[in-house]
Amino acid sequence: MVLYPYPQPVDTTPFRADHPERALYGLPLEVKFCRSCVISNQRPSSTAEFKNDGKAPKQAIHFDAQGVCDACRVKEQKAAIDWQAREQELRELCDRYRRSDGRYDCLVPGSGGKDSFMQAHLLKYKYGMHPLTCTWAPHIYTDWGWKNHQAWIHAGFDNILFTPNGRVHRLITRLAVENLFHPFQPFILGQKNLAPKIAALYDIPLIFYGENEAEYGNPKADMGSAKRSWDYFTAASEDEIYLGGASLAQLRQLRLEAVDWEPYMPINPQQIDDKQIEVHYLGYYEKWHPQSAYYYAIEHGGFQSAPERTAGTYSTYNSIDDRIDDFHYHTTWIKFGIGRATYDAAQEIRSGDLIREEGVALVRKYDGEFPERWADEIFRYLSLPADQFPEAAKAFEQPYFDRSYYERLCDRFRSPHLWRFSDAEGWQLRHRVFDAEQQHQETLAAGWQGNRAA
Repeated sequence: MVLYPYPQPVDTTPFRADHPERALYGLPLEVKFCRSCVISNQRPSSTAEFKNDGKAPKQAIHFDAQGVCDACRVKEQKAAIDWQAREQELRELCDRYRRSDGRYDCLVPGSGGKDSFMQAHLLKYKYGMHPLTCTWAPHIYTDWGWKNHQAWIHAGFDNILFTPNGRVHRLITRLAVENLFHPFQPFILGQKNLAPKIAALYDIPLIFYGENEAEYGNPKADMGSAKRSWDYFTAASEDEIYLGGASLAQLRQLRLEAVDWEPYMPINPQQIDDKQIEVHYLGYYEKWHPQSAYYYAIEHGGFQSAPERTAGTYSTYNSIDDRIDDFHYHTTWIKFGIGRATYDAAQEIRSGDLIREEGVALVRKYDGEFPERWADEIFRYLSLPADQFPEAAKAFEQPYFDRSYYERLCDRFRSPHLWRFSDAEGWQLRHRVFDAEQQHQETLAAGWQGNRAA
């Protein structure tokens, strides 16, 4: 039985309207851009991915009455924090949990990228902890991502690299693209759910993540606690769990078994409670600055940036481990009108590494760029040939994936309030930060006394 028909052309009527009345994903119908950075109010907050069935509305980033996003307000809050006092809190926390009996006393999940490298290195060499590191493998490693992972280990760290069943991972990734247009979701599931299970297995009492999601757009009130919410990685009932946007019952239809999806599953909260595991953000105690983490990782571990600019943006050192990452950010541009350059520029404006005008120019130049460099490899990865997937392939009218398939899915996941279609220009975003900035500058110029007619 075909569960996933080949995507048909969309009706472009709603996209031709001057004033669309429909916004997908529960996003705000009126599009606004932060007056401090370049993010729009369409940015969804991070959620528990294992609850994502593609139907629940997204919680978008909050803008205050002055038109400033929560992430920029968090930046202001950080400027007022007594970081010496926070560091003392961290030292006291480490003193309570530090072990000298040959066992690990903390766990650092990560890839060996700049942030996880700095976390583990600080905890071991500055605070005297004995961290175990763990890694959920990328879909397809980049050459430099693998080298950085090895450099992390050889900087003095034990590491558990968990690589999920390749065929199961490909199938769940294809489901995530079909159901959610979210090719990175299986990686996020593993990244968030692996660490608590490793900690429980090894009786490790502390898990350290990097910066709080509020630094990027989750509610600013989340910055009030050092601890990460259990909502991200625990669930007591299998009824609320979706992987790739599919329920466990649907996965059974595709001939998967419990052992196949177990690695993606969140931990039962009772296990966390019984083991008394605490999950903290190191960024609560240390003033987090991503570019500083980059230089720290170079100095202490020989971290390598990519030898080429990342597709869709200007940077070479952020999230460079996985070849599918380029498509992750291209799909966010399609769904939310926010590409990778917007994410990177917004963060670097808040960090003081760019001014807003530079960020606007970079977004204009790079946002939405098609990820050409590994496209053919990714399309092969998303294909489900019958000799490798004898049952699952039957559920897809077209088990093979190509650029035409991808472009049809793009159109299916566009929201009319973000996208305009015309026969002359094709698909165009209705609202772009550089258009809004130009209009703002023209308004200011028109109001300047020297430009008024005598």
